[in-house]
Amino acid sequence: MESEMRSIGEMARDSGLSVSALRFYDGAGVLVPAWVDPVSGYRWYRPEQLEEARLLARLRRAGMALADIRLVLAGWSSENTDLVRKLLQAHLCRLELGLSDARIEFSTVRALLERRENPMALLRTATVRLAVSAPELAAALDAVRFAASTDPELPMLGGVLFDIEGETLHVVATDRYRMAVAQAGTTGHGGPRVQVIVPSPLADAMRALLSDDASVQLTVDGDRVALEAGDRQAAGQRLHHDFPDYRRLVRLPAGHRALVDVPAFRAAVETGSVRVSEVREQDSASCDLSVLKVTGDGTVCVCEDGDDSQGNIAVNREFLLHALAAGARDQLILEFGAPTAPLAIRRTDGEGTFSMLMPVRLEN
Repeated sequence: MESEMRSIGEMARDSGLSVSALRFYDGAGVLVPAWVDPVSGYRWYRPEQLEEARLLARLRRAGMALADIRLVLAGWSSENTDLVRKLLQAHLCRLELGLSDARIEFSTVRALLERRENPMALLRTATVRLAVSAPELAAALDAVRFAASTDPELPMLGGVLFDIEGETLHVVATDRYRMAVAQAGTTGHGGPRVQVIVPSPLADAMRALLSDDASVQLTVDGDRVALEAGDRQAAGQRLHHDFPDYRRLVRLPAGHRALVDVPAFRAAVETGSVRVSEVREQDSASCDLSVLKVTGDGTVCVCEDGDDSQGNIAVNREFLLHALAAGARDQLILEFGAPTAPLAIRRTDGEGTFSMLMPVRLEN
């Protein structure tokens, strides 16, 4: 019998697993040897178990939990390829979701590091005054407000970022699952870059002042932010938090761009097939999803039930409708990357205003 089998040492050498790891997986019931010598306790493995051992080593390097590996190996040995594919896909989706969260956290850490290395770059005590076109600022706030977070556990996202640099004011909001960026031209600021998070209620009060074509005055004085429109003013305290480095987050890989007629596409999304996310994502136990794809002629359509083609992207339907409305155009550009990359929604008249929606993994 021994001449037909591999010893534990041979199995370790050829599989990439250590002898101690093989003993552990035996005890865990994941990879059980074909025969154990009752006297010496020495383990022996069938030749075909080498493939399973190599598979086990790969899955562990990919961070898969032992409970899932046990199921993968069971499906592998019974040639249940459907089960194996579903388990692999589910684990990959978990990794991608964790990577997305990690990117946001690392972005915040980088911002803190930049502040530590360059303490003069974003002085909270600096006084900044600049003029902004009321229509431009109104359009910018309208384009991003929908994406601001309402999660009390993420106070740094509970407002709108005003990022002042040179003669440009970037306005940004995100709740982790979606992000919106817009910009407005300014005059009167020639100093270093300044960032301030305006609480959502204050941002709404500022928007209410922007009712005509006049120029308005934006002032950042230490922790106080104010917008003056004639004899009216909206002012309050900035949020004492650090906003994620949105510039890193919006660097997307190249993808397919498709021009959509917004009224027709919105109607298709509202009446088209809807799937339900069965996992806890996007601050709710479940959410309605629209699954989108780019067809061969370059148009975007809402997929029917059962269409699980490679390259489809699922997004929160409500978030997609909000982004289309915030785009405020009859035509918008939808930019698709990989199914795991954000969906970008851009205007046709400039790259400075856009929004992004994180994809939602489909468990079934």
